[in-house]
Amino acid sequence: MIAIFSLLLGMNSCVDVENLTPSVSREGINSIKASFDNDDSSENSFTSEIDYENGIITIVFPYNYPRTSENVLTMDKLKHVRVVANLDDNVTISPAILYMDLTKDNYITVTDQSKKKKTYKVIAEIRKSAECVISSFEIPTAGLSGVIDEGAKTISLISLENIGSVLAKVSVSHGATMSPDPTKQAQNYDNEVKINVTAQNGTTSTVYTVKKAVPSKTEFGLRAGSGKVLWSKKLNSELGISVLNLTGGIAATKDYVVINTRNQNSIYLDRKTGAIAGTLNLGDNVGNLVNFYNTCDDNDNILLCNLSPNAGAFKIWKIKGVTGTPQPFIEWNGGLAMGRKISVKGSIDGDAIITAPIYAAGNQFARWQVKGGVLQSQTPNIITVSGLGGSWGTNCDIVYTDPTNVNSDYFAAFYASPYKFAWISGATNTLKTYLPSNNAGNWIPNATDYAVFNKCPYAVYNTINSFTWGSDDSIYLFDVSTTSSITSPVWNAPIGTYGGKDNGGQNANGTGDVALKVSDNGYYMYLYFMFTNGCVVCVQYDCINM
Repeated sequence: MIAIFSLLLGMNSCVDVENLTPSVSREGINSIKASFDNDDSSENSFTSEIDYENGIITIVFPYNYPRTSENVLTMDKLKHVRVVANLDDNVTISPAILYMDLTKDNYITVTDQSKKKKTYKVIAEIRKSAECVISSFEIPTAGLSGVIDEGAKTISLISLENIGSVLAKVSVSHGATMSPDPTKQAQNYDNEVKINVTAQNGTTSTVYTVKKAVPSKTEFGLRAGSGKVLWSKKLNSELGISVLNLTGGIAATKDYVVINTRNQNSIYLDRKTGAIAGTLNLGDNVGNLVNFYNTCDDNDNILLCNLSPNAGAFKIWKIKGVTGTPQPFIEWNGGLAMGRKISVKGSIDGDAIITAPIYAAGNQFARWQVKGGVLQSQTPNIITVSGLGGSWGTNCDIVYTDPTNVNSDYFAAFYASPYKFAWISGATNTLKTYLPSNNAGNWIPNATDYAVFNKCPYAVYNTINSFTWGSDDSIYLFDVSTTSSITSPVWNAPIGTYGGKDNGGQNANGTGDVALKVSDNGYYMYLYFMFTNGCVVCVQYDCINM
């Protein structure tokens, strides 16, 4: 009986293996991707086009590399290129590939599931860009930013006043040309202006119509599906921040994103492109425990804090824009562990609420209030939150919803059971509800922000992977107009893409940051986020009814 059972088991195993061969054979090979050795740039990945009928695989390289540089990529740079093939299950390729000399033809043979063979020729092509897109359009003299409807190819200038003939500031696809060029030839924007954009390849083109108008908005909140990543920069290889685990915060002003690295002057990036735009002058406020974290209010006031009690009394400095210098703002010798995060809602030139979590048992935070541009007291109110799980330890961030009302609700991202994002009643300082989370305790929430966009309130928080294994590092944006609207996020960052483990190295402190900003014209909301040792990223949403 044992022998018969073994025989039947073996027969069933054979059937399972045979079922792995699909009834209809596909092409076998789906793509070949190429990359350069010793290049950590996010651009270092080149896709291919496959002509299955004629057996030709063309790996396409850009004319300029890096793509936004003036460096022309030449064929001699393709002598030793790393290649990776994407194959269907049970498909093999010979000879085995790892590197190719793409200055010459390469031949590979693909054997599919039915043992059928096909030979492909692999070649390289350096191709000029076919992109012809206007990504931003501004009239600096009038303080106007155009609202771009890419589908309709229209750019709306929201103005009730005459604009006249003026020069524009335009971001256009790299290598593309404009006719007429509004950055060199003044145009009268009180009338419709048509701009023909021709791509770098000289053949692909599109026409944009610039007009004074007020585009209609969605009834409430952002347009579904409008979230798109405008740019992503690796802290280490692209921004030159080589030290690990010391970059913990970002401060988003109207025009720049300030990246706080504790042992150096903070750098700031152009908010539209992610390009390095300059360095803050922090003076004596540089040090591992001094410029520990920064954030920004609604009026370009950057707030910088130290780590207390490690660096003595808790201090917050204010810096007016990226050209300002640190000025003393708050000093409180409370002897409590503070400074890993601070948040501000509103403007310290008007009304604002500033919070700093206290990293000890008891779910407490310090709160300062600003009224009419005047700090009400150097001594904060100490608020205790009830109804939560365990104490939030060294990872917590708290942001209020109304800068004029200390009894308004607030949100807390913290690392304690049940590891969920918390919506807290400001009137009673008790838990109102938890927002959904897939966090089982391995991933660390430690930053949050809040903004109202097109009449809809939004809250965002992060979860961070601090290990050398596993996959997390994501961002979750929620519609928090009602407690019933938070069953799932309206946008989240793909896991395992932007974090430290997947880029510069293990995020040992489990730190990162998030910031929400609404454009002055009210048509765009920007989400900026950063993972320590990973990337800083800009995501754009709109509320254009299209």
